[in-house]
Amino acid sequence: MDVTNKKYTFHLEAFNGPLELLMHLIEKNKIDIYDIPIAELTRQYLDYLEAMREMDMEVTSSFLVMAATLLQIKSRMMLPKKKAEASEEEEDPRQELVERLLEYRRFKKVSEVLGSMADLQEHFVGRAPLDLPVHHLPPASLDLSLLVTAFREVMSIKEEAEIPDAIVRPEPYHIEDKMEEIKAALEAHGGRMRFEDAFERGTRGELVVTFLALLELIKQQSVSVEQAHLFGTITIAWRREKNDERE
Repeated sequence: MDVTNKKYTFHLEAFNGPLELLMHLIEKNKIDIYDIPIAELTRQYLDYLEAMREMDMEVTSSFLVMAATLLQIKSRMMLPKKKAEASEEEEDPRQELVERLLEYRRFKKVSEVLGSMADLQEHFVGRAPLDLPVHHLPPASLDLSLLVTAFREVMSIKEEAEIPDAIVRPEPYHIEDKMEEIKAALEAHGGRMRFEDAFERGTRGELVVTFLALLELIKQQSVSVEQAHLFGTITIAWRREKNDERE
């Protein structure tokens, strides 16, 4: 067989499977996939297999199985029908092949979309994940999680006063008042004091409000919480900008 006269032989290397070859033949000949001329499609398919052999290309078993399937469908469609069978609605022998081709076409479209997305993604470079913003700004030189850990340690050594037998209404504490107390304590310590000095006295509930007040002062950028080195003493101090304003 002279394969040089065939217009489609240069497409052979692109076919990775029998369904891909069939879809090429259907699209090339503009065949209605729901009404496949099985005899013509089978002839062209077998011509391709013969061309592959003559070009010393490997014909895998999947191509041969599809060839046998096409021949079987062709033979079933060529068999004469009896009158009784003709009157009854018989399943089209091509139906299973059509369903496989439609499914293959759907997967091919999806793979093309994913491939284009992958090509587009190659033009971008990822970056390391960033920390999510928090309502309370973390200290400039101290991670907020370390500040919370320090507060827990302060709380762990504070003993809760025993509740008396008489029912006593709890005293309310306000963040604004505790903010003023922290500012006053800073003034008394010369503008810098240890973290523990802000929690010298008070019930556990009062200490929680004091800690929230400290976070609010940090958020307002009135004070800063610093740690000179790892495991070093944590200190609270006026921010430099605020200290300059006070002078």
